[in-house]
Amino acid sequence: MQTKSKLLLFVALMLLGLGLATIINVSLNFRDYSIKNATQRATMTAAIVKDGLTAHMVNGIMDKRSYFLNQISHNNDKIKKLWIVRSKKVVQQYGKGFHSETVRDAIDKQVLTTGKMVQKITESADNSMLRITIPYKAVVGSGADCLSCHNVQRGDTLGVISMEFNITNMRNDGMFTILKILAINIIFIIVVLLLINHYVTPYLKLFSDMQQGIRKAYKGDFSHEFQTSVAGDAKKIINHLNTLFRKMQETFGDIKYNLATFVPQGCISSTDPLQEAKIIIDELSDIYKFKKTIEHDATKDVVYSRIVDVLKNKYALSHFAFYEVDTVKSIRKLIYISNGESICNDEVDLDASLCRAHRTNTSVISSEFTNLCQECACNDLEYICIPFTINDENSLIISVTSKDKNELNKINSYIQSIENYLEAAKPVIESKILMSKLRDTSLRDAMTGMYNRRFLEEFIDTVASQAKRDQTTYSILMLDVDFFKKVNDTYGHDVGDKVIAKIGEVVLDSIRESDLAIRYGGEEFVIMLHNANDEGTMKIATKIHSEFAKLIFDAGNGQTLQKTMSIGIAKFPKDGDTIWKCIKYADTALYVAKTTGRNKIVEYKKEMSENDNLR
Repeated sequence: MQTKSKLLLFVALMLLGLGLATIINVSLNFRDYSIKNATQRATMTAAIVKDGLTAHMVNGIMDKRSYFLNQISHNNDKIKKLWIVRSKKVVQQYGKGFHSETVRDAIDKQVLTTGKMVQKITESADNSMLRITIPYKAVVGSGADCLSCHNVQRGDTLGVISMEFNITNMRNDGMFTILKILAINIIFIIVVLLLINHYVTPYLKLFSDMQQGIRKAYKGDFSHEFQTSVAGDAKKIINHLNTLFRKMQETFGDIKYNLATFVPQGCISSTDPLQEAKIIIDELSDIYKFKKTIEHDATKDVVYSRIVDVLKNKYALSHFAFYEVDTVKSIRKLIYISNGESICNDEVDLDASLCRAHRTNTSVISSEFTNLCQECACNDLEYICIPFTINDENSLIISVTSKDKNELNKINSYIQSIENYLEAAKPVIESKILMSKLRDTSLRDAMTGMYNRRFLEEFIDTVASQAKRDQTTYSILMLDVDFFKKVNDTYGHDVGDKVIAKIGEVVLDSIRESDLAIRYGGEEFVIMLHNANDEGTMKIATKIHSEFAKLIFDAGNGQTLQKTMSIGIAKFPKDGDTIWKCIKYADTALYVAKTTGRNKIVEYKKEMSENDNLR
């Protein structure tokens, strides 16, 4: 109830301040009243003395004035002392007078000199005395003519009368009055505090109860039941508040755990469950937008580019590499690297099992142990490698580097959030991989593993455009098995299929990854050698030709056979300005090889198209 104590203290101080101001005001007014009252008495007494002395002078009994003055002092118990003082001009004219009528102090001198009344209060613990000294001025009229008896000018000071009044009783009366006022104020303050305590305490308890409930709500606990003894509108508010908290408990009570179904706990750092829920919902919203976007992307590579954008823009990663791992072949492929070179040794790309993150399927953080990943070739960088499994055949690795350990710790806090995005992308990537496989299957010949003619028809224009843009050259080989029809006719199609399958093996083993091999139809094959020079083209053609000729096929019933092939060669863009033309020219060269003896390699010459005898 700290608020209650503060409130009561504040009210008490305010009332005490008000009472103190009242007492001070009364004290000052009472003092002024006492002084004014004594001054009025002194003025009246001075007038009486003046009139009496004037009468004594007119009647010639001035020597009898002592009795008159003593009687005035004795008959007024407030006047403790009374004496008169003559001015110098009166002394010069009538003498010094009685011994008691001489100047007694500086106040008498001041009033004689200035002709102005002076008041002075002298106080002690027991008494309070008021000294008043009043001047007598020479006047003419109103029944008196001072100038007729005194050798002075009108307005000159004839003398002064000094009196001392005992105002102790007035002071005591004032103190007693002040004490009564103080007592009344104290009683009033006590009553007010009791009333405030009585009427305010229920509200303060209510506020304290509300504060406790709100503190629980900040921690995600809306089970608090508010109670109050206050009736009326406050009771209605409490009922509404309890209803609201019950609904909040039903709605938000388990929100943290429900949301954790989508975003794992621990990836959001907040002590406020509602704030944590907001962060998680924002995260889910971003992930949802991300997922809806990548679902409409055409290829897996576009999805990968989206992931790279998230890493750069959302998490502000400036130095990282993104890899795709073929788990079956244990080959790692670099998808993106921000700058520089990979921190891994080159062998890791050829044998992905060397990558600690991929092998253990756990994040590798360099700060956990010295030289943690021995395939890492950096000495001055800290790193975090995050593995993520897509399916049994594919996985991803994100490798982030930094020179600052504090930044590394910050990146470490992002791991779970990054994995949330990867988790959202996982089914999409899987789908793109599957679609790519299906697409690849539809574009490949099942028997040889080569692309089929449909692939050539769909992608040749794209390849040609890129070739022109990049000034790429292609050597186009057209292959055909010599007398292949006899194989099918003599030994059956099973043996013929074996021959075709072996051609696929020989061709694929002889060309590079950047080259294209297509089963053009039946026993005809097209090979497109990327940026191959004349020597390299002939070398590959010769290898295919000779390797195929070495093959011995089992024809059944203890019979074997060997076959040869003819090869025609044309070059893009040397022989033709389109790849389709070059394929046609390679077919022309193949025809020439067939018609001139078979089992040979023939390069296209322009005259082959012009001379019908060569075709």
